[in-house]
Amino acid sequence: MCCRGGQGGAVVARRGYPSDLTDAQWALIEPLLPEPSTDGRREKHPRREIVNAILYVVRSGCPWRYLPADLPPWQTVYWYFTRWEEAGVTEKLLTTLRVKARVQQGRQPDPSAGIIDSQTVKGADTVGRDSRGYDAGKKVNGRKRFIVTDTLGLLVAVTVLAASWQDRDGAKTALLGAYMISPIRHVYADQGFAGRLVDWTRDTLRTTLEIVRKPAEQRGFAVHPRRWVVERTLAWLTACRRLARDYERHPAISAALIRWAAIAGITRRITRGQPARRQPRRTFTRT
Repeated sequence: MCCRGGQGGAVVARRGYPSDLTDAQWALIEPLLPEPSTDGRREKHPRREIVNAILYVVRSGCPWRYLPADLPPWQTVYWYFTRWEEAGVTEKLLTTLRVKARVQQGRQPDPSAGIIDSQTVKGADTVGRDSRGYDAGKKVNGRKRFIVTDTLGLLVAVTVLAASWQDRDGAKTALLGAYMISPIRHVYADQGFAGRLVDWTRDTLRTTLEIVRKPAEQRGFAVHPRRWVVERTLAWLTACRRLARDYERHPAISAALIRWAAIAGITRRITRGQPARRQPRRTFTRT
């Protein structure tokens, strides 16, 4: 059960949604949000409900205008969403929460190694022509996401571009972002990032880009060391329906929603004490 402000300052209870923050998760996020405005006006809607509404959009995939009536108005939620993004709030949340999760797992607070990968997703009709493209390899018209994670699979940097970008070119922005906000100086990647990008990363970023190649004798699917971590993160992200396809007019909004999905996942991980585990598959026998 959650509460929100009503007319005349009354508190109205509502039924919680599965995407709502728990008390423990909200305690992690609340101190990292910007201080309220000091113009003398009280904020009409609790900030916890604003964050719950953002996470509802990310997890359910509904348009902003389709937010349930018992959450704050979509105009208010989107106003906070854009203002916080302009202030770099999601980057701050990610960095702080990633440190907490790493320390909880017995790791150093800051990662020294990372993994990069890309994911092509279809673009909806709301995606502008100027920021969409065709990925000939995947045969998908839409956008391409480049993410850098640490070796635990926690998001470090994300870049969203048109799907027509080659991996070796589009990865530069994501690698530069990881270089600027973290001490990562060794990055693992698959064969799609081989070639000139390895030299550019070494010469420009003083970072080693190690290509994890497919064994010559491999037949069929096999889990590759290091690479599976970032692929698992992409699977976690696309479990959020808003990210199963790209609906955003601007790539920066897509990147912001990806960060919010990662923030929700890391807070669950911290409060749970371990990564999510897939439920064992049940088998039934006929009698």
